[in-house]
Amino acid sequence: MGPPVDPVPAGDSQPKSADVVIVGGGIIGVSTALFLAKRGVSVVLCEKGHIAGEQSSRNWGWCRRMGRDPRELPLIVEALKMWGDIEQLVGEDVGFRRTGILYLCQDESDVEHHSEWLKTAGDYALDTRMIEGRALADLMPGAQKNFRAALHTPSDGRAEPQKAAPAIARAAQRAGAQILLRCAVREIETEGGRVSGVVTENGLIRAGTVVVAGGAWSSRLCRDVGVRLPQLAVRSSVMRTAPVEGGPDGAAWTEGFAYRKRLDGGYTIADGTISYHHVNPDSFRYFADFLPILSREWRSVGLRFGDFVGGPFGLSPKLDGAATVYETHRTLDPEPAEGRLEQARASMEKVFPVLKGVPTVQRWAGFIDATPDAVPVIAPVKSMPGLMLATGFSGHGFGIGPAAGRLTADLVTNDTPLVDPRAFRYERFIDGTKHRPTTGV
Repeated sequence: MGPPVDPVPAGDSQPKSADVVIVGGGIIGVSTALFLAKRGVSVVLCEKGHIAGEQSSRNWGWCRRMGRDPRELPLIVEALKMWGDIEQLVGEDVGFRRTGILYLCQDESDVEHHSEWLKTAGDYALDTRMIEGRALADLMPGAQKNFRAALHTPSDGRAEPQKAAPAIARAAQRAGAQILLRCAVREIETEGGRVSGVVTENGLIRAGTVVVAGGAWSSRLCRDVGVRLPQLAVRSSVMRTAPVEGGPDGAAWTEGFAYRKRLDGGYTIADGTISYHHVNPDSFRYFADFLPILSREWRSVGLRFGDFVGGPFGLSPKLDGAATVYETHRTLDPEPAEGRLEQARASMEKVFPVLKGVPTVQRWAGFIDATPDAVPVIAPVKSMPGLMLATGFSGHGFGIGPAAGRLTADLVTNDTPLVDPRAFRYERFIDGTKHRPTTGV
């Protein structure tokens, strides 16, 4: 089971029409709904399960600029401004704290790697610095290991995934957005070569614009209207502990483990080194697209072979009566990689003995929506007027989510975009552009 998520009240009965329909109730979808509703746009968000039921509540909770692909840097700078004002934006505390993030260096090769990012980031590096010695030790109270150095960004922070998207959704409702829960979008309707609405399990909603923010489901939904979106689902596992006194604040990553201090006093812990892709038909459909990043990141992606036919992304997914795959799989809830999680916890305990004996409260996993260059698509589809994509965030979506929603709303309403959107254009995957992965998934 995934972690418990703050509730969001379901909207009223399904309307016959709206200006915009958003597919997907993760942090990108609800943020888009909020900014559209604040502009007076009639917007309906359809979520097949519950708000933030999948990866938006299952991620690490990092809000980081450090280590980002250069193409994402302008957007994450804006996102961190929004996180700093999140209580004013949504009217609730979602746990955002600027406690800083560390990339811990085991040796000189790690130092060189992170120093290279500093050069690449240029002016966007802002307050990021390489630190070592006493400066590093002060940020890791109780640590029983001396690391060579660390890349440190004090202005980066953390928030609570189980609180953030629901709070944004409730703010969107107060602004006028209608949010429909347990309302799966079965297909996108078109007329005369452009979008005309969606068909949900409850019937038709007419709309001139449809925003696909469906996470791991986006590629399948797009394929049904002839739009090729190369995207694969990658499984990542997380655990959380009971509260503990005396550990480090903030968050850090190093080979073998990653952690974040939670608002409740416990820790979110993950392996941080390897994720898993479950081979399915899309693995072959998009093999050529993903070959460059797989060649570069093969050590960090493990392949698993399971239900190639009947799984949610299989050839013939198992259905329940007249239900579609979206209703049969209301919430993707994969099994966590418990062995890897226990190894990660053991590695962290060697560094921070204070964790020994602290109960593990829960383990879970989620599917990350990965693109071939590990950069999202936030763009209209030129060949299908009215279709807008906001997907493929490749494990980086939580921290960038509020700004991604704002940018999506800008593009829908033809307002001046928050940042230059060209790096996120959809057509880069179909016009022969060579994918340039610079960070791993």
